[in-house]
Amino acid sequence: QEMPRVAHRQTREGMNIRSNDDETLFHGLFPARQLFHPKLEWPLWNYNWDGRRLPPTGDADADKERDRAIRKNGITRHIILVRHGQYDETHKEDEKRILTPLGREQADITGRRIAEMVKGFNEEFGPCNVKVVRVSDMARAKETADLICKHLPDVERAAPDPLLNEGRPCHHIPGGKASASVISRTDENHPRIEKAYRKFFYRADRPKEEEKEEGEEKEVLASDVEADTTAKDSTKEGASVKEEPQPQDGDSSTPTTNEEIQPPAELKPHPKHEFEIIVGHANVIRYFTCRALQIPPEAWLRLCTFNCSLTYLTI
Repeated sequence: QEMPRVAHRQTREGMNIRSNDDETLFHGLFPARQLFHPKLEWPLWNYNWDGRRLPPTGDADADKERDRAIRKNGITRHIILVRHGQYDETHKEDEKRILTPLGREQADITGRRIAEMVKGFNEEFGPCNVKVVRVSDMARAKETADLICKHLPDVERAAPDPLLNEGRPCHHIPGGKASASVISRTDENHPRIEKAYRKFFYRADRPKEEEKEEGEEKEVLASDVEADTTAKDSTKEGASVKEEPQPQDGDSSTPTTNEEIQPPAELKPHPKHEFEIIVGHANVIRYFTCRALQIPPEAWLRLCTFNCSLTYLTI
């Protein structure tokens, strides 16, 4: 979706000025037509942000009950955004901008970490249903994904997607006056990166009536998006320790021949949680994060993503 053009010379008194080439500028920084315009005024939340929300029925109570059922029985999508590892920046050709030895080590460690996260360790935190690993079509991202996927041998690998390639997603504030080349690159890259966001960020299909379950103990928010740009060790949070019974007098600490040692139950993925991994680039990841959280995307440069960092969002 292209950035909406400003219909009038001034949308607010003193906000826009004319440049030498007769183009309206936003506070003298960049063309006002390149400013992102939300469907609802900031900071209001657009509940139909992906166009998949059901229209109101006219019965507020019925709508509330319907939304509650979707939150309770619907699928939560987990999107893990991974920036590529450190790479050789001395070349201009993409095929030569490959990972450095440190970058390969970063990618390998990140792959092992993700494998630990998705493996699960008990019935409450069982294995994750990782549907696919996606990656941009740039050399450094594809090499990073190759190293990560060595630790995820059973996960589907999608073909590289040029929509995820690095680029300038939009202008950033704070910032100085944009040059002609920056304006041109923004015109070139924004529609593609916005298209990528709309392609991969959306709510899961609504649950069918017959799939609703009774007595669900937990509710999962399917309409709101929340991000965590730090890699949290969930294995240290919420883990329970079972105290082993101590043998009494006359008891043996080893089982008798008539006793059988039961093997641990096989852990299964939670049917209401789906995971997707996207290996990409810093500018694109930051833009995705701003769009998902419904904050002005011009704030993207205020965020920081390190090599092979994980940005975790749930929908």
